[in-house]
Amino acid sequence: MVILPSLRLSAAVAVAFVFVSCASFARANIFVSAGDEAATHSTSDEASSVAALRDRIAKLSPSVRKDEAQRLAQCAYTNSRRLAREYRVVWPPGLQNFLIKTGARKRGYCYQWAEDLLVPLDALKLQTLEFHWGESFAGTESEHNNVVVTAKGQPFQQGLLLDCWRYGRLIWMSVVADRHYKWTENKAVAERVLKTHSSR
Repeated sequence: MVILPSLRLSAAVAVAFVFVSCASFARANIFVSAGDEAATHSTSDEASSVAALRDRIAKLSPSVRKDEAQRLAQCAYTNSRRLAREYRVVWPPGLQNFLIKTGARKRGYCYQWAEDLLVPLDALKLQTLEFHWGESFAGTESEHNNVVVTAKGQPFQQGLLLDCWRYGRLIWMSVVADRHYKWTENKAVAERVLKTHSSR
């Protein structure tokens, strides 16, 4: 009888690793869930993906400098790909969360994606763009966190959502176009994340 818990655990781990392999293999053909049609997804052509994001950022306001939009877009894509490698991301995100809970992965929760993307973006010290901490369903099991970019002084709800957790790669869309999540800003979290990083 003592052996049964170990057998159950071993079986669960084995099944998890089968799912890991399958999910990793399937990432090239990730299914886009209903409600995410407004999102722009990364492609294998990084230059085109960066250009598309740059152009969308530039449209946030006439005050946005195109060179800063380019730097932001490149930074977002470069770091999202780096983090995916470091996190050893699998898809769907619920599986990544499970692997973190079981110790098979170290990072990759949505708030960790947001933290680890916000820091290098903030380090750009852009003059015409600024970053915000977005949260949805705060304080619940469905809580989701992301970085939102706006033109300097622009309202949060007019911003652009940068989401890496949902598909294990960068997608972006208007804050108000997201049909799955209703986003609000949390300035205190953004300040804490940046302060914590600067004190290291």
